[in-house]
Amino acid sequence: MSDQSTGSELSAEGGHGAVPLKDVPTGEGVTPLEPEWPLYEVFVRGKRGLNHVHVGSLHAADDRMALLHARDVYTRRNEGVSIWVVRADAITASSPDEKDPMFAPSGDKVYRHPTFYDIPDNVPHM
Repeated sequence: MSDQSTGSELSAEGGHGAVPLKDVPTGEGVTPLEPEWPLYEVFVRGKRGLNHVHVGSLHAADDRMALLHARDVYTRRNEGVSIWVVRADAITASSPDEKDPMFAPSGDKVYRHPTFYDIPDNVPHM
């Protein structure tokens, strides 16, 4: 099928109407105008929890958007009372491969272990 008015090749195959068959831009090789949004790690403190727990990750343009998206995605059932979002590139972490040299210094300080202390029964959350 040929469109005489524009001179371009068109097809109505598939029931989509007049669809060009050639010279259609695909976007391949085009660099995006905006860089990819940074990755954020999300931590939520539950209603019954005492600490924040990592629940997932998301991409956002800025900190405020990350907080709002984290609320929408990770607390849909009102299970959270507090949300932390942290840019993933701001996190410094140890490697599991380095666990022996990283944690060995605390092993020889036995006085830091709670076995040497009596905790009263009225002290909560211990």
